[in-house]
Amino acid sequence: MSEVAQWITVHDDGAIDVRVGKVELGQGIVTALAQLAADELGVDLAQVRMRPASTDGPDEGFTAGSMSVADSGAAVRLAAANARELFLRAAGGTHVEKGRITGPGVDTTYAALASLVDLRVPVDRSAPLMVPGPLTGTNVPRLDLPDKVAGRSRFVHDLRLPGQLFGRVVRPPSPGAELRSAEAGPGVVRDGSFLGVVGPDEAAVARAAERLRASARWREHDTLPDENDLDAYLRAGPHDVTVLYDEPSDAEPLDAAAAGTVSAGTVSAGTVSAGAGPRRAGRPGPGGALSLRATYSRPFLAHASIAPSCAVARWGTSGTLHVWSHTQGVHPLRNAIAAALGLDPARVTVEHVEGAGCYGHNGADDVAFDAVLLARSVPGRPVSVQWSRADELAWAPFGSAMTADVAATLNTSGRLTSWSYDVYSQGHTARPGYAGIPGFLATEHVSTAGPGTTAGPGATTGPLAAAVDPPARAGHGSLRNAVPGYDVGLRRIVGHRLLRTPIRSSALRSLGAFLNVYAIESFLDEAAALAGADPLAFRLDHLSDPRGRRVLAAAAEGWGAPLPEGVGRGLGYARYKGRGAYCAVLAEVEAVDDVRVRSLRIAVDVGRVVNPDGVRNQIEGGATQATSWTLSERVRFDRRRITSVTWDDYPILRFSETPRVDVTLVGSPDEPSVGAGEAAQGPTAAAIANAVAAAVGVRVRDLPLTREAVVRAIEAMPPAE
Repeated sequence: MSEVAQWITVHDDGAIDVRVGKVELGQGIVTALAQLAADELGVDLAQVRMRPASTDGPDEGFTAGSMSVADSGAAVRLAAANARELFLRAAGGTHVEKGRITGPGVDTTYAALASLVDLRVPVDRSAPLMVPGPLTGTNVPRLDLPDKVAGRSRFVHDLRLPGQLFGRVVRPPSPGAELRSAEAGPGVVRDGSFLGVVGPDEAAVARAAERLRASARWREHDTLPDENDLDAYLRAGPHDVTVLYDEPSDAEPLDAAAAGTVSAGTVSAGTVSAGAGPRRAGRPGPGGALSLRATYSRPFLAHASIAPSCAVARWGTSGTLHVWSHTQGVHPLRNAIAAALGLDPARVTVEHVEGAGCYGHNGADDVAFDAVLLARSVPGRPVSVQWSRADELAWAPFGSAMTADVAATLNTSGRLTSWSYDVYSQGHTARPGYAGIPGFLATEHVSTAGPGTTAGPGATTGPLAAAVDPPARAGHGSLRNAVPGYDVGLRRIVGHRLLRTPIRSSALRSLGAFLNVYAIESFLDEAAALAGADPLAFRLDHLSDPRGRRVLAAAAEGWGAPLPEGVGRGLGYARYKGRGAYCAVLAEVEAVDDVRVRSLRIAVDVGRVVNPDGVRNQIEGGATQATSWTLSERVRFDRRRITSVTWDDYPILRFSETPRVDVTLVGSPDEPSVGAGEAAQGPTAAAIANAVAAAVGVRVRDLPLTREAVVRAIEAMPPAE
């Protein structure tokens, strides 16, 4: 953790600056970390000033994986504890409360000792931590909201620096397209197939970019898969294969090997087996037991933040570079920019400025590098670059399409005795630097890193690498939450990650957990029906984790109450990553003229709660976004271009369509704090799908659950005997 001073600065006016490596995305994390810091220092919250993340501060990697409270919270507490102990030692005090340091003959303050205490010392990991103080566990108002509610400048889009210019990038019409010609003109920047405009007036620059777009001529290629047969595309390979479990069982997997040959593999144990059989059917198994199999899928999904990505960059006349970005990792972004341009990272400074909210890897890093490329044509002048809506929906990384095959056997008592699970997906991260390359969109378009002092001989450009998956210690990617949290008997769980990604994919909120939990929880409802069991009772019969049982029971309150015709209830449950937050969802869905989610009752256990209102915000927001994914969202494309580039083509949930969301916090104050940001995604989708099936009597297994998909499923039902 380096030195205490990198995290904490005490000023002689009593203000205490706290710096972290995690960033505010609209999730309220800065408020929670301020609460932890204030309690550990023994001061009022008003004394704490949270400083935006920058490369001058701690390196905590990416703000990702719902790990900010767990990881950064622990780091902040430890740094604050070190600072507190250093001040106590300097004063000869024994206690700190409300900013006063006291002890026998001692009564002073942090401010009075600020000039006497040197915090430039290594962090002592054995420093004693305080018992959680008066702020922890309370609804402290969000520190970031007053500016946002009042409309005061806070976002990178609002940033205005002396001498600032504006830029726009003209993207190719399709992935892999090559620029053949474009009109030259004032402010036009061209490098290979990278094309842009810089000028003093933002509106004029936007118009010039449209003229440049109209004049440009490109050579395009058919590089994209068939949108209407993503299942075949995902199975075709070549794959990197990871086997989490391969315990011999009677649960025959679906015909995985026949659909695509495994060309490469990273197999941790056992072998990849395959069996034949119908894709979706229940049938007798050995000894009179039943077996069931089904396939579930989701399409490619976009981040679709309301505001497009934006960044500002300025080259110094001595070859230094300053970037203002809503990146989720200031240090990784700096390192990737330096690698792309062949620069010493010490010459690059990145400051975080808030942007439109996003969980995962959207266009924030790409637009930062766009700004860097355009700004080097005007050294000494800052250049603000904002993407268009069409660019945001077409060029920001997507969440991968996924397909999951599930098979299981049940004994004559209706208990699961074996479980087989195969998931097919592109990788779930291509963040800057993750695969050992910069990973920016523009590095695929430029012909060179550029002439002069701004680019060194080690510059890295060229095609983007295929997305990979985070390692097991980070919770996997395609296999995130692929292991059921239930007692399912013998298990066979295999991930098949595509080694090519013609459609660019990376981290989207919850990564593979959204589809995996949706598939597992949908399948459990189907297994319960096959066993003639109530879905709630079936889950509880197979769930031994006491915290999980409490959460499921809390969400399922009112489970058996009568419902009107055309309305159904459904459940979904998971523990995020198998070690994070517990979340259970009870959805009530009306499926008469359309599919409408009336309400979501959610119970969550995040261990010790730092800010209850913040946790509720996270769960409410996650459930609302998951509802949108489940009911309507789907990236559209032909064999050449992404075609869903407007809100008409890529509809998201409207305010009038949002369900009522009620959140219950199931307390576990003696357990470590874990993040809440991604816990609701999969359980919400599963609960909605199970409620739709209960309402209409037919199951739709392929997302999104549009009205048209439900009607097709009803029409495909065999006639009643």
